[in-house]
This record gives sequence, C-alpha cells and structure tokens, in this order.
Amino acid sequence: MTLITTTEDLDAFCRSLAGVDYITVDTEFLREKTYWPQLCLVQVGGPNGAVAIDPLAEGIDLAPLFRVMVDPAILKVFHAARQDVEIFWHLSGQIPHPLFDTQVAAMVCGFGESVGYETLVTKLAGARIDKSSRFTDWSQRPLTERQLTYALSDVIHLRPAYEKLKRRLVRSGRAHWLEEEMSVLTDPATYQTDPDSSWLRLKVRTNKPRFMAVLKELAAWREREAQRRDLPRSRVLRDEALLEIAAHAPTSVDDLARTRGMGRGFAEGRQGADVLACVQKGLDLPESELPRIEPREEPPPGLQPIVELLRVLLKMKCEENNVASKLIASAADLEAIAADDEAQVPAMQGWRRELFGDDALALKHGRIGLAVLDRRVRIVPAGNGEGS
Repeated sequence: MTLITTTEDLDAFCRSLAGVDYITVDTEFLREKTYWPQLCLVQVGGPNGAVAIDPLAEGIDLAPLFRVMVDPAILKVFHAARQDVEIFWHLSGQIPHPLFDTQVAAMVCGFGESVGYETLVTKLAGARIDKSSRFTDWSQRPLTERQLTYALSDVIHLRPAYEKLKRRLVRSGRAHWLEEEMSVLTDPATYQTDPDSSWLRLKVRTNKPRFMAVLKELAAWREREAQRRDLPRSRVLRDEALLEIAAHAPTSVDDLARTRGMGRGFAEGRQGADVLACVQKGLDLPESELPRIEPREEPPPGLQPIVELLRVLLKMKCEENNVASKLIASAADLEAIAADDEAQVPAMQGWRRELFGDDALALKHGRIGLAVLDRRVRIVPAGNGEGS
C-alpha cells in the first residue's frame, strides 16, 4: 500500500499509527497558478514503512489524516515545516501539533543556516537522494514509480535524521531551545494574511501619505480578489500596475484606461470599477487617518563600530557553541542592542540572553573585551590580556 487513493485505505493506515511516538511528514504541492497551495501529494513515514496519499484521487476524504495531524500523542516531524503546515491549516483549519522541524533543530545543533534536506540526510542518515524528480509536475496523473520513490524518500530518510538530531539535543540540553521556534510554527497567526497590511510588502520610492493611502486600498483589494479567485496576486494586478495607479490616482474610466499597463477592457469592467472605488476611498481618507511610514533613522554617530563589535562576539559565541547565528540574533537585533540596553529583541531573552545577550551588554559597557589568543577570538576581562 505505497499509494493511498481511497478514504477506506487512508482510514486504515491512519488507524495503524495509533500508539506510535512520531511520524515524518512531507508534501508535494504547486503554487505557480494559484493563490493557495494546491496539495498534490502527502507522504507519511511511520515505524512500519511509508505511504504516499493522493489528495487528488476522486472521492478521497482527508479527514482521517487531519485527525492524525492534530493527535497530541503523535509528534509530527517535518523539514522546513512552514509551507507544509500552511497547507494543512488552509485545508483543515487546524495546525499540525505537536511539531518538530528538523531544519530548526539542525541550526541548534550546528549544521549552519537553514540547512537543506539533502545536506542534512546525507550527513545524518548517509543517504543519497535521486534528484531527477525534483521539478516534476505533481498534479499530473498517473504518478510514476520514480516519482513515488523520490517522494517517499523524503520521509523515509527523515526518520534516522530526526532520531540523531533528537539524541544530540538531549545530550546538549538544548531541546528547550526549539520551543520558541515551534510556538511560532504552530500559531495560526503565522499563516493568516491581513489584506490591509499587504501594501507593506511593496517596494515604494516615495512615502507621500496620500499615495500610500491609495496604494493601501489597492493592495488590500488585490489580496482579497486573489484569495477569492485563487489566483496569484500578479494574475490579478501586477505590482508595477498597482504603483502606477497609486501614483496617478485616476478617478474616471478614461483616466484608468490611459494608465500605463491598463487597457480599456479592464477599465470598463468590474475590476476597473473596483480599482476606481479603491482610488476614491484613498483620496477621500481624512488627513488624520493617512498611513505613514516613518523614515528609518540613521544610527547615531559611533553606533556602527559597536554593532560590528557585537557581530564579532556573536560569531565567536555561535562557533564556540556550535549553533547557527541566525537563530540567536539578526542584524537588526544587534543594532537594537547597540542602541538600547533594554532592547526588546529575542537575543535579550531566555536562553539566547544566557548564550549571547548578557555578554553583549558586558562588552558594550567595557566589562569584558575581545582578544586574539592562539589565533582565536576570545573573551577577556576588561583591561586584562588573559583569556577567560
């Protein structure tokens, strides 16, 4: 039963998972022509083997799978889980839990920034992945044996990789380091798109409030329209067209038709009417309610050298503790710490503060220093050349 195409077989397989500690999960999907990911295949690996579930099979009901995905007794192991989790949340309205992301765990265990699946399973499971089906069209049927073998390998090799990562985490006492990252992945807010905030993703060359008011209305309309029609945003209206319309703010069909990238057919249709309504709404917005983007303040003189010093400390700490720096602090975090001892950033909280934040403040205020000893950067007490 390598490929499951009926609800009966799916239910039987899901029942066979009762009592297992964990399963490995992966999905194959397409998104080039839709707003929402089109789920084409689900792979699940258990202690007795792996199966591929065909969500495109006629009449299949994925409810048994959705029940497993929220069974609190079964850990769901993904690699780079975010897009997979988004798919389950969109289809079922529930977030798979409890969750373990091997990509995040690998960063904690010193495998570098955002390590890929192939690299991870090669290092931990000694597996070699056949890449020939990587760019296949998973919506086409029937699936070939080569496609199924490729798809199933993603969950088969993930099991030994997970087991080894888990042992490393236990030995190092770092299992709790994952909790914060997993809480983000299991928060529905992570996957909810607010149309009224979609304008913030656009790259604009001006911060004129009236322009941004029109742009905000247009971007929100496009987002809702894309969701409603299940189309990519660019298929509804391209970014360049949104910016052009917001810049010229047409108020009539003729004006819209003359806007670059628009045509009379669009301008005279339902979408054209919607666009003109958005423009008018942005133009009518009271001055006090206009959206504003505060210009990014230039760092005060002398701050950048502090940031660079903190960056050296971060790199040293991460190499010393064999953990990816991306997991500890971002460039923005370092700037915030350099500017403010009370910066509200992850690097100044919990285990990150123990690993890096406290020393960052000590370095900033001269209580410790950095020195090159035995060809390595080391922390030294202030005013002392001996390593700590």
